[in-house]
Amino acid sequence: MKIVSTVVLIILLNSAVAWLANLPQEAGQDVPEGKLNSLSFAPFREGQSPMAGVFPTPAQIEADLQLMSEKTHSIRTYASAEGTMPVIPALVRKYGLALIQGAWLGGEAKGNNKEIDELIRSANANPDVVKRVIVGNEVLLRGDLEPEELIKYIREVKKAVKQPVSYADVWSMYMKYPELIKEVDFITIHILPYWEDEPIAVAQAPAHIARIYQHVQQEANAIAPNKPILIGESGWPSEGRQRGWAVPSVVNEAKFIRGLIQVANANGFDYNIVEAINQSWKSELEGVVGANWGLFSIDRKEVFPLTGKVYENPSWYKSLFASVSFFLIAVAACWKPLQNLPTLTRTALLVFLQVLTVLWVNQIELLWYTSYSDWQRLWVVIIVALNAVLGGLVFQRGYGLLTGQTATPKLAMGLYTIYMLFTGYAVFKTFSLAINGRYISFPIEAATIPVIGMVGLMLARYFTGGTKSFAAFELNDLIGYVNDKASQGKIMGYALLVTGGALIVGETYAFFASRDLILDHPEFSNRLGIAFNYTVTNRQLLTWLGCLIILALPLLVGNKTASSKTQQD
Repeated sequence: MKIVSTVVLIILLNSAVAWLANLPQEAGQDVPEGKLNSLSFAPFREGQSPMAGVFPTPAQIEADLQLMSEKTHSIRTYASAEGTMPVIPALVRKYGLALIQGAWLGGEAKGNNKEIDELIRSANANPDVVKRVIVGNEVLLRGDLEPEELIKYIREVKKAVKQPVSYADVWSMYMKYPELIKEVDFITIHILPYWEDEPIAVAQAPAHIARIYQHVQQEANAIAPNKPILIGESGWPSEGRQRGWAVPSVVNEAKFIRGLIQVANANGFDYNIVEAINQSWKSELEGVVGANWGLFSIDRKEVFPLTGKVYENPSWYKSLFASVSFFLIAVAACWKPLQNLPTLTRTALLVFLQVLTVLWVNQIELLWYTSYSDWQRLWVVIIVALNAVLGGLVFQRGYGLLTGQTATPKLAMGLYTIYMLFTGYAVFKTFSLAINGRYISFPIEAATIPVIGMVGLMLARYFTGGTKSFAAFELNDLIGYVNDKASQGKIMGYALLVTGGALIVGETYAFFASRDLILDHPEFSNRLGIAFNYTVTNRQLLTWLGCLIILALPLLVGNKTASSKTQQD
């Protein structure tokens, strides 16, 4: 019965930790009436993409607009002629919404002319619904058109419609091309604190919005006094990589939106939130973070409420149930070997087993949620399967270390092979992050079992191996002797550390070379200090560097050769 009581206590402890880690959090004042002023609306679903030319059906668009009518008074669209987009105005009318209609402009005149023609037709055919029109979205930021070409399109639309006409881009583009201010009827600026060259922490983001708005207003008044300004996009990602002090999370997204609305209402700002629904197709362009800016997930489930407290993971209890279930299955499979162990040893192994199952379940949940295509999901299946095998092998080896048993060649080789696969994966991902990591998430979850598993083996070897030094952490001793290719292991260990250093350099340089940071901080040393500070205070980056160090340590402390291997495991 001792093993049963230990298992129960571990499950209760796991449950308590999960509950405490997922308590609902305050996210600021409720949104008045639980409705937003305006939401960016793109009705694409899983497997649909404007890039691939796969569009939602009219029925799907209608279902989305019915859902949006519960959350917003108005929507903003980005394209008028593509696919099924022309059905939107009539459906907007049906559900009592207003429409800020956009035309998507790119580098091809034929497509641009089609968009402009449909925007004009729709605005004139639906004056009761289409309240404002926007000609182009971030076309100057992308470099698809020159300002003179864009202005021609703006003038063409202004001559043909009665609604106010604008162009939408990040706020700095209006500062760079002030001639646009004269051309538009209202100025549409995007203020995205997460994407700023100097990323803003969520607590300071509302004040940043107010500061940028007032800065643009001051500049605009010098050119065209009292011209209206629309914050055409502002939002916060719920998932993805951290940038400087800007941390994506569900709670932070809720905090940002509620804080923005408080600032907007207090100052009379006109605003549109990006965005209504998570867009999985954006992951091809902007990674995980690009696909997670919505109030609703891709399967139309609410990411967070506009009123009340917010859960970071409202389905945490499902993960808890899964981790406990896998834990009990593993305990049942190991029942006989565990029965005859001393109480302390058995407890340590059972705690280690529960930790591994929690890590594995959390890994499955996050990696699957942030995979958006068949090939991405195939990769997740491979990663998860390898982690499951590695977790089982690590537990077996931990049992052997704590009970003084020698690892079998098959067990040792399995551990060595999968461990080296993960170190190779870590080197590749870290190199990618160092070269161009703007849209690449830190692969922390994929490496949790290799890292924590190795820590567990280190602790087991440290307390049972007789030696109390780093020598207790060398790979061959940890996993059971495999071969004498110590030089190969050292190469991989150094590769982990070198790419980790390159990551610090690459992340720092990305900030250092950004346009707005150069303009605001022209002095070399000052700008370098700011960029370096953003890098070394990034919690996700530091966690990943810690993972690299743990993975590298067993490879660098000195692997024994076959001729010198005499110590018993």
